[in-house]
Amino acid sequence: MSVSVEDKLFLNRYQVDEDSHIRILNQDICLQECENQECLYICPANVYQLEGDRIGVHYEGCLECGTCRIGCPHLNIEWRFPRGGFGVRHKFG
Repeated sequence: MSVSVEDKLFLNRYQVDEDSHIRILNQDICLQECENQECLYICPANVYQLEGDRIGVHYEGCLECGTCRIGCPHLNIEWRFPRGGFGVRHKFG
């Protein structure tokens, strides 16, 4: 029996900070210059979502892998680790 990615992500627990540790620096770059909008597809936790005329950042479910900051071809994502005591807690590996 295989376990889905969604089932594995459900095992994670989060201590959510009210201040985001991720932000898009310039929405215009995302929507006008970024042809493929890679952030919508490379994040394993689906933190980035197209919301009308902007890209929303739902940092609450971030896995802190840093894929988005590496994968953004325009270096338009500011990413840092959450403040101490906040962020993801992985259960069972």
